[in-house]
Amino acid sequence: MPLRRPPAPPVSRAALGALVLAGLLAGCAGMAPPHQPPAQPLPAGWKGAAPAGWVDTAHYQRWQEGRWWDWFEDAELARLMERVDIGNQNLARALANVAQAEALLRQAEAQRLPGLDLQLGAQRSGDPARGSATLGLSASWAPDLWGRLADSVRAQGANVQASRANLAGARLAAQASLAQAYFALREADAEAALLAEIIAGYERAASITGNRYRAGIAAHTDLLQAESTLESARASRVALQANRDRYEHAIALLVGAAPAEFALAPAPWNARVPELPPLLPSELLLRRPDVAAAERAVAAANAQIGVARAAWFPSLNLSAGLGGAAGSLASLVSAPALTWSLGAALAQTLLDGGARSAALDQALANHQAASASYRQAVLAAMGEVEDQLTSLQALAQQLAHTRAAAEAAAGAEQRTMNSYQAGVSAYSAVIAAQTTALNARRSVLQLQLQRQQALVALVQALGGGWVAPWVHAGD
Repeated sequence: MPLRRPPAPPVSRAALGALVLAGLLAGCAGMAPPHQPPAQPLPAGWKGAAPAGWVDTAHYQRWQEGRWWDWFEDAELARLMERVDIGNQNLARALANVAQAEALLRQAEAQRLPGLDLQLGAQRSGDPARGSATLGLSASWAPDLWGRLADSVRAQGANVQASRANLAGARLAAQASLAQAYFALREADAEAALLAEIIAGYERAASITGNRYRAGIAAHTDLLQAESTLESARASRVALQANRDRYEHAIALLVGAAPAEFALAPAPWNARVPELPPLLPSELLLRRPDVAAAERAVAAANAQIGVARAAWFPSLNLSAGLGGAAGSLASLVSAPALTWSLGAALAQTLLDGGARSAALDQALANHQAASASYRQAVLAAMGEVEDQLTSLQALAQQLAHTRAAAEAAAGAEQRTMNSYQAGVSAYSAVIAAQTTALNARRSVLQLQLQRQQALVALVQALGGGWVAPWVHAGD
């Protein structure tokens, strides 16, 4: 009796299911190499002298909340900062970029889900008229066997995080620019008050010189010099007002207002320079928005390597359909009028002229470029911090010397005027003493402004209290 081939064991279907399941699990993992931020040697501390540290816990809280401007204790500045988030158009653009990146992420995630299409049609034609109806329902799904879609989602997720870091960077830049312009405007107010005081003194000096000239005690040259000094001071006041107007216009643009509809009344200037936290260089990797964005660009490029690798493997597409045709819509839904189908297709590219190999090389090169950009961002961040620490230290010393010089110049100016009134000194000596005293007093104000602006630049270089939110949530 001839032997008969035994039927295929049912394990074949199980094996096929196991193969598909293994592919799905592999797809969840993806084919991208494990992401690690590029190694970047960091110093243990700063070359420049670090700030003394926190004054109190309230300062620390403001730093953690990103409200560093509260350290300056200026209510008007705080009010303007609140308007930056509402009206600044650069922030609005960065926020739109975040929304766009998030929409692209949702698109990438949607590609991992099955698709379902419905087609329904009806037609009537002929003489006598006859009708027909069609119905089609189809579903398709391409399992992510090799993780191409998973890696695409990871890449776009990293792009979303980078866009959020860019938004934080844009916000910090706008806040820092606002603080810089505001302090410059208040310094202009202080200089204007100083010039008003100086001009009043020059007017008295010109009056005294005029009386002496009319009494025949002083030469006409003395009167002309006094008037020239007075008019030069008045001209400086006009130029200073023009600068103040420009600062006011800059603030208007930063808060999203038209310059013609925005004004800040003159007010006293609080020239205090608060202390900053002694952050370590390693903290810049998490607190600098631009550095964090550069690291996320590396993560996205790393995921794209997995996308390029997955292109070398076959793709599987599963499909199902339900449809039919009948003489009317009412009879269309009856079972005899409907047909169904199930299908699976496996596709593999055999020859592509080296396109996939080139795409993988491109992904690898892009990862190397992103890594170099990240390292450069870290170096630039450390350089900016060192620059501002050095500036703060130097400006503090300059300010101390300039204040002493201003006090000495003020004394010399008074003594020179007394000597001139006593007929001992020429008026040219008075002019020289007045000029020196005025320049020294204005230099004190300008150095105070530079210290505040250097501190704002240091705040920006340290990230303004921002920290990458995804660090605590996982990569």
